[in-house]
Amino acid sequence: MSQSDSIDPPTKGGQVLLPPVPALVAGPRGAHILDDTGSLEFIPREDLPNYVRDEGARGLLICHTLQTMRRLHLDPREPDRAPLYDIIELFSFTYPTRFCLPTPDGVAAALGLKVDLDPESAPLLLVDAATDLLATLSSWTGDKQEQASRVAKTMMDGGWHWGQSVMAALGLPKRRGGLHQGYDIWNQVPEWEDRAPPLPPADNAVTREAAVEQLRGLLGPNAEERGEQIEFTSRGAYAFTPRQIEDMPNMVLAEAGTGTGKTLGYVAPASLWAEMNDGTVWLSTYTKNLQRQLDEELIKLYPDDKMRTEKTVIRKGRENYMCLLNYQDAVGGAMQGGLGAGFTSLIGLGLVARWASESRDGAMVGSDFPPHVPHLFPPGSTSNLTDRRGECIHSACPHHRRCFIEIANRKSKYARLVVANHALVMLRAAQGHFGVSHGNMAPPTRFVLDEGHHLFDAADSAFSAHLTGIEMSMMRRWVRGREKSSKRRGRGLSERVLELLVTSDLPEDADDQAKAAHEQLAIIIGEARDGLMETQSLANGLPSEGWLPRIGEDRANGPGEVFLARLYAHVKARTADIRHGHDLEATINDPAEELIETAKALAIHLHQLENAMNKVAHGLAARLDGEADTLDTMLRNGLEGSLQGIEQRCKMTLPAWRAMLMHLIDTKKMQAEDLPDPSLGTIDWAGVERNDRRVFDIGLHRHAIDPTRSLAEILYKPAHGVLIASATLSDHTIEDEADDWQVAEVRTGARHLIHPAEHLSVPSPFDYGKQARVYIVTDVDKNSPDQMAAAYRELFLAANGGALGLFTAIARLREVHKRIEDPLTNAGLELLAQHVDALDNSALIDMFRAREHACLLGTDAMRDGVDVPGNALRLIVFDRVPWPRPSLLHKGRRNHFGGRSYEEMLTRLKLKQAFGRLIRRQDDHGCFVMLDRSTPSRLLTAFPENVIVERVGLAEAVSGVRSFLTLD
Repeated sequence: MSQSDSIDPPTKGGQVLLPPVPALVAGPRGAHILDDTGSLEFIPREDLPNYVRDEGARGLLICHTLQTMRRLHLDPREPDRAPLYDIIELFSFTYPTRFCLPTPDGVAAALGLKVDLDPESAPLLLVDAATDLLATLSSWTGDKQEQASRVAKTMMDGGWHWGQSVMAALGLPKRRGGLHQGYDIWNQVPEWEDRAPPLPPADNAVTREAAVEQLRGLLGPNAEERGEQIEFTSRGAYAFTPRQIEDMPNMVLAEAGTGTGKTLGYVAPASLWAEMNDGTVWLSTYTKNLQRQLDEELIKLYPDDKMRTEKTVIRKGRENYMCLLNYQDAVGGAMQGGLGAGFTSLIGLGLVARWASESRDGAMVGSDFPPHVPHLFPPGSTSNLTDRRGECIHSACPHHRRCFIEIANRKSKYARLVVANHALVMLRAAQGHFGVSHGNMAPPTRFVLDEGHHLFDAADSAFSAHLTGIEMSMMRRWVRGREKSSKRRGRGLSERVLELLVTSDLPEDADDQAKAAHEQLAIIIGEARDGLMETQSLANGLPSEGWLPRIGEDRANGPGEVFLARLYAHVKARTADIRHGHDLEATINDPAEELIETAKALAIHLHQLENAMNKVAHGLAARLDGEADTLDTMLRNGLEGSLQGIEQRCKMTLPAWRAMLMHLIDTKKMQAEDLPDPSLGTIDWAGVERNDRRVFDIGLHRHAIDPTRSLAEILYKPAHGVLIASATLSDHTIEDEADDWQVAEVRTGARHLIHPAEHLSVPSPFDYGKQARVYIVTDVDKNSPDQMAAAYRELFLAANGGALGLFTAIARLREVHKRIEDPLTNAGLELLAQHVDALDNSALIDMFRAREHACLLGTDAMRDGVDVPGNALRLIVFDRVPWPRPSLLHKGRRNHFGGRSYEEMLTRLKLKQAFGRLIRRQDDHGCFVMLDRSTPSRLLTAFPENVIVERVGLAEAVSGVRSFLTLD
């Protein structure tokens, strides 16, 4: 592009749509800037702050505010900063559910514009994209134009920088709204309608032949048939045959090497069984990335959008969905200036309104929600738009019939395939949602659990208990709602259930028996209302907002805070070195008498709270039973929802908290009184959670030594068929040449079933001997930031990008990033980094995938579930052996599961998973480099059998990478 190129802004009614400001695209070394006269210049990084303050004072056209400000070394929330016209905001307004990379070329590509990756052309891409988006808005008519105009008008009145341009394109709305003009999405989402309950599914078997035929139909007539995929589908069909004995599901443990096509391999028999038997199959994953990939694969099964919407549903935990009532409150607060973040919160809420009007399911995590929008709110405040604290008032909510959560929940009862995650599946199983106890006469009986190597960790998270300051304060907030000192919104238990704790009027012609029953119900309801008042009062004893500073200042208030203060002192006394930045842990053996006394006081208080809440639950249950013949559906749903929330805390949370306290107080006394020892099969410890040495939580923690025992009891045994799939289920050791399925049995919980699982191992179709190399570097000091940075730099340069750098610690990642960013940039290689760039993980991965010469640094999240096929990923560099963190929990499990062999098994599986990111297609080539000279040979069985592993110096590794990756 020549400097004489000029901008020709579109006009409408004589008004200029494009703002007359320079377009700026920042890079590591500086920024290319195209001013409104068409002149292009490059400003070095050190001169950019002055340019932004002076020349850019009237505004800048940019892409992604936080990322741009990071590269400019400026604070994005400065009140007097220049107006920033972020193209991502305009894109999100125009196409609220469409994905785009948060870069100039990413936006241009999403719009179908010609993309030039030359950095000098990037500012013009912003101008072209803005022109295209505003022209698109100008073309809208009818309801589409009216709805968008109403939102834009409110955003403009709130100070949106794009407001005048967008309003010039759309025109003023014909209908003038009130305070919430255009933001009242709670009036726009279609209501759900009740349907007859689904019938129990039939029990017709899916044969191997039928499953394979279904697979061929999904692949299409022109697809190349893969024997490995055929075998996987054929043998996986066993999980979709009738079980023969109660509590003995037909289970398949299926290890499918990378490239076998396991996703369609299990979708085939699952979808066939669902159609044949008019039933539902739950497909569960661990990571958001795979959940999204699975959703995309279902297009092959249901190409028609309408049918796919009817037949499939994506399910997440309720904390992932937008709550319309919370959103309404947030809008009211923003309109009155109550969000405390300037105009940005109001702009963000406008973009949320645009998204919600077109969203597929209303999920704000891992769905079609624009990832840029949360940056327009104070940190963490977007969580207030979801139900993260169990405050749902169910049928008492004025938006209940439009609720995204209720819509998804109802759809999942009738869908053929439900795509969920392990955490949600385990929670629903624990709460009895997969049984008939919740009125579900057609509970799911077939499950596919992908990413099965994560089941142990998922179960560990689902079935653990935590008596901490944060958890207790959330319990207090759930009970009491918003308190005077709190700036947060919240509805207390009284507001949610008080109107439910009444009795209906008795008919005038009621007989004596009905009158007696009504009188007895009134007594129970009265006791429940008393219990509600007790609950409100007792919740005062739990930590309130500001509890952590009070503990630090020796001003603990109430039994909850006093206990935490003594527990904090206990941990500090037992910890050898509190100066490092990690979490602190301590056993609870032989606690001091002061800690015991505070634990007793808190245990008594929690028991009183539990009894009071049980009175409330008893009243709700009594009304459900006593007025069963007169309750309307909405009221019944409200009673059931409130009862469920209280019972969950009375039967699960509070008893677990008290059990931990009783264990701390006196385990021997409990055994002497013939009470069950709560520590049987569990590990308890006291912990202080920190972030860069800053304490943010204190409490007791309890984990099962083997959490898959609970998984087997609540999910596997009631099921009729379970297919567990992964590329890394079994473990291979030097001592045992055969695949070790015992590891898979332990890690998935299959060993707790009486009927043994079928084992299926399908090898990868790739020739790793030709496609990959593994180097272990022997002359780099892994504890030297300079040496590690030099190694990463030279290896990344040798590969010419396409490199993924993995780290076992965030601090080391940042140290390396700081040292290699400039050298890589000077070589023309873009460096992306988790925990550094102002982008979420999905955006980083998508950007890395789209750029053949980019480099990406990351931690665990980049090691698991990342799919980057082709030349975009050709080198993986791991900073050191990913040994398990030496926590008290790991120590207990290590002793239980086999000592060193258990530790090494976990490490091999991590290495195996990391290596699996490298080769994703038949034509891929790649190198895997370990920068840890102490990598034991017994861990090397994590790599494919025929891959070449060499121990070499850094120079040889660099030379090897360069020569191997430049092969024709």
